[in-house]
Order: sequence, then structure tokens, then C-alpha cells
Amino acid sequence: MRKQNWPKRDPIKNYFPLPNEIYALGLSSTAIAVYGYLLHREDRKTYQCLASYRMIGEAIGKCTNTVRKYVMELEERGLIRTERTTITTQDGRRQNGCLLYTILPIQMAIDQFYERQMCAAEVAAERQRVEQRRAAYEQKRGETVC
Repeated sequence: MRKQNWPKRDPIKNYFPLPNEIYALGLSSTAIAVYGYLLHREDRKTYQCLASYRMIGEAIGKCTNTVRKYVMELEERGLIRTERTTITTQDGRRQNGCLLYTILPIQMAIDQFYERQMCAAEVAAERQRVEQRRAAYEQKRGETVC
């Protein structure tokens, strides 16, 4: 057998980084696909990209309503920020353009995620304390009635 000479891959060319932390945020697979596509399209200097819901949907194989839902999820999680754009047609009319996506630093989203988890844990602990107090009060009340 002859030795196969595979072409060497440039580690930076034709690739984009997807942060490992994205998998710890509890995102759905479609949200990760949308985020990955936006990272693929972003300008590495401005951290922004222009894309329509239809363009994203065609790239990841989902309909525009589904893409809209997951873009909103990414915004709520603090991974991206969107801004509306307008275009001017040749006859001078202004129309809505694509959304301008800004990819936010992943550390902000991670901090926000952990902060939400801590708040949820505090609420659960407070709920448990109230339930214990209520049970003790009802037990005490039951003893005095008999």
C-alpha cells in the first residue's frame, strides 16, 4: 500500500471557534446551531453580522419562526444582542432590513446563568423554610385543639 498524502489543514483558515462553555448553559441544540451560524458569519473585528431569519433557517434547516424563537432565547441568555436595520430602495422608500447581530462576550452570559441559578436556589430554600414553618405551626395548632 502506498502512503496517502492528505492535504494539511490550516488551523485558522476556514474554521471558527465555538466556546466550550456554550454547552454548560443549558441551551437547546437548535439554539446552539443558530449561535454557531452567527459566529460563523461574524466580523472578527466588530463582533457583528447581518443575517435574516430566512438565511439562518436555510443554513441550519429550520423555518423562520423557529429561528426567531431561538434568536430570542439567545438574547434572553445574554449571548447576542440584535438591532433593527433599514434599507433605502432605489426609488427612495425606506424598508426594514436584516437584523444586525452583536455577539456578546461569553463570560457575561456565564455569569448571568450562574446568577440566575443562585437566585433560583435562594427562592427554593426560602420556599422550603416557609413550608417547614407552616408545618410546625399546623402541628402546634393541632396539639392545642385536642
